[in-house]
Amino acid sequence: MTKSNVHGLSRRRFVAGAAAGIGLAGFSRPVRAQAAPRVVVIGGGFGGATAAKYVRMFDPAIQVTMIDPARSHITCPFSNYVLAGFRTMDSITHSFINLRANGVTQVLGTATVIDPVAKTVRLAVGDPIPYDRLIVSPGIDLRFDAVPGYDEAASEKIPHAWKAGAQTVLLRQQLESMRDGGVVLMSVPGNPYRCPPGPYERAAMIAHYLKAAKPRSKILILDSKEMFSKQPLFQDGWKALYGDMIEWVPASKDGIVKRVDAGAMTLHTDFAQHKGDVINFIAPQWAGAIARSAGLTNQTGFCPVDPVTFESTVHRGIHVIGDSSIAGALPKSGFAANSEGKVCAMAVVNLLKGKPAEAPTYVNTCYSLVGPDYGISVAGVYKPGPQGIVEVPNSGGTSPREAPLDARKAEAVFAEGWYRSITADIYG
Repeated sequence: MTKSNVHGLSRRRFVAGAAAGIGLAGFSRPVRAQAAPRVVVIGGGFGGATAAKYVRMFDPAIQVTMIDPARSHITCPFSNYVLAGFRTMDSITHSFINLRANGVTQVLGTATVIDPVAKTVRLAVGDPIPYDRLIVSPGIDLRFDAVPGYDEAASEKIPHAWKAGAQTVLLRQQLESMRDGGVVLMSVPGNPYRCPPGPYERAAMIAHYLKAAKPRSKILILDSKEMFSKQPLFQDGWKALYGDMIEWVPASKDGIVKRVDAGAMTLHTDFAQHKGDVINFIAPQWAGAIARSAGLTNQTGFCPVDPVTFESTVHRGIHVIGDSSIAGALPKSGFAANSEGKVCAMAVVNLLKGKPAEAPTYVNTCYSLVGPDYGISVAGVYKPGPQGIVEVPNSGGTSPREAPLDARKAEAVFAEGWYRSITADIYG
């Protein structure tokens, strides 16, 4: 990826197209009104909530129902800052009340069965919910069967915190209780997983807290990969802000965790045993349960989709967006999910009208903090191609590695502005 002017990239905004409406032709005699099209959305995260809102914006005649078990959404973006101590859980929790005010009907519950033939979604209780088009955005699930010794019970002692909420609170509490001079172990999975730069930002945010509260402590990252997103920028920032507090071990240096012993608080690799006072085990991931049970996934555990409409290549009439989808070069990020939600919403509206979907452009910008006043970013523009979604050449880039500290501080401010604007766009 080529470098570009980071300040220019940081101020770009992805703006959705103008709303579209359906006009009804006049008739000389009374006729029976056609039933309004029904769109059902599963999931109220960045992808699902965006799609629900924008289908209504593009065509208010469409009935939109969003299924989610909660009345609000806790964002994974900015949850690392709760671990650092300068964000609260309340500040990353966003109500669905404005979605409902905009005409989206929310059904509280968890979708359990999708019937693509009858075109219905069933919950644990209640009648099936019919749809004309279905948008599935359930995010990721942790693969608790992937590494021996790490299951859902173990996550109550060794949190993954890769779904923001109770696990975020648990990991923060463990850091607060840890002795000064303790060791924080982090295990990072191989690709693909939600938010590629997230673990490395998390290491920095934990280091920020430890530097102030427990400065003799260490962080050891055991990684299943040989390289990671924004690696030079992160490693420069780690060194500048935290000295030798953070150590990163790649796969080739025995960084792959092969077994977890929650009782002994130990991670086992091929040739070593690492004992931690606090362990953050980010397990391998796959698509959310409803996508898997509906047969929307392939051998990767994620959902193949049409790169123009995000319609499933397995079941027609069902679209999969966000972290559960296979989106080619487009990363599994909150910004990407928001972009996919808008494109998918427009495609669904057009398809319900019998019109072809327009070739889209997707946008992604990912900010990361290395410290509260030290931000870095990567941005790109993407489009469908013969091999799926690809990055437009020379469309983006990363923050310049040689940027001065005032540029890093400016990017931290941009990150805060990005979060305010994207959550307002989705939930406002």
